[in-house]
Amino acid sequence: MKKIVYYITAHGYGHGARSCDILNAIRTANPNVPIIVKTDLPADFMAGRLLPNIEVRPGAFDLGLIQKDSIHVDLEASLETITKLYERERELIDQEKQFMAAENIGVVVADIPAIPLAAAQELEIPNIGCSNFGWNWIYSEFVEHDSRWQFFVDKFTEVYRKTDLLLRQPFSESMDVFPTMIDLPLLAKPGTERRKRIAEATGADPDKPWVLLSFTTLDLDTRAIEKISHIIMYEIFTVEPLNWQVQGIHSLSRNLASFTDIMASVDYVITKPGFGIVSECIANNKPIIYSDRKNFLEYPVLVDAIEQYCRNAFIPNAELYAGDLERALTDAKNAPRPKQEIPRGGAEKAAKIILQFRK
Repeated sequence: MKKIVYYITAHGYGHGARSCDILNAIRTANPNVPIIVKTDLPADFMAGRLLPNIEVRPGAFDLGLIQKDSIHVDLEASLETITKLYERERELIDQEKQFMAAENIGVVVADIPAIPLAAAQELEIPNIGCSNFGWNWIYSEFVEHDSRWQFFVDKFTEVYRKTDLLLRQPFSESMDVFPTMIDLPLLAKPGTERRKRIAEATGADPDKPWVLLSFTTLDLDTRAIEKISHIIMYEIFTVEPLNWQVQGIHSLSRNLASFTDIMASVDYVITKPGFGIVSECIANNKPIIYSDRKNFLEYPVLVDAIEQYCRNAFIPNAELYAGDLERALTDAKNAPRPKQEIPRGGAEKAAKIILQFRK
């Protein structure tokens, strides 16, 4: 039986979360089709998201951007690292061609590295991009800062133009470099509320409002962390790997509850705008408090989605990094209901198309 291989950038958990939604929908629609995932996202993250019998292998075929923390991008380190990666471009394409031939691959899906798509194109295997942006678009912002970025804009553009199909996700740039596209509804689904279990494990008061600081890393100083820990009107949570190990802030393991279930259990989410967390807030009907995010063209697109589909409030970086959360929490409490609702069922639609594309 022809296999599906799904490549996921390790730039951020949002790419993994949305890809897992689609992968699980494929597995549900066809329990027998062999699926291989290639990504350098953490194994425990993938294991906590995926249904059984989906094979995950390590593999890095793009960079995305290197973050100093969840808010700040390190452009110089990003450029240096992607330059080194693309010095091996031909080697990596040939490596994936051998893999695809040996594994009897019938369709290649990428969110959204170019190298695996290029390998599939050379083998004439059906190939699908699945994202709400392309790296050519993200990197185009940096060309004025350093003209060396233009090489990578061109590299991604060249491959994307030859891709058989784009499954364009919500909150998207135009992505008109892709010759053919199908738009998807929202992929994320609501979680199951686990408040009692979390309260028993952490000692958190279930009667207080619960606030999730949803960041993989957040470089706050000791004074800011202490200020957050003394906000007594709320219970404050983070999810590992973010763990400041101070009394008054509860760090949750994904083994205790899945991230989606954690989302269903809290009352407010403080975060940077990212595709995954915005989707999760919409799916779970949670107010979102969002902060500034520089050097990322996706930011205004996601802010527009937040303002359309979520109760929301804004917290400037200065307040966030000072640990001053209470004003923004009050604003979120008083925020009006969302202006619109977004259609659901994107994962199932994507799964159906991918299965049909498989030769």
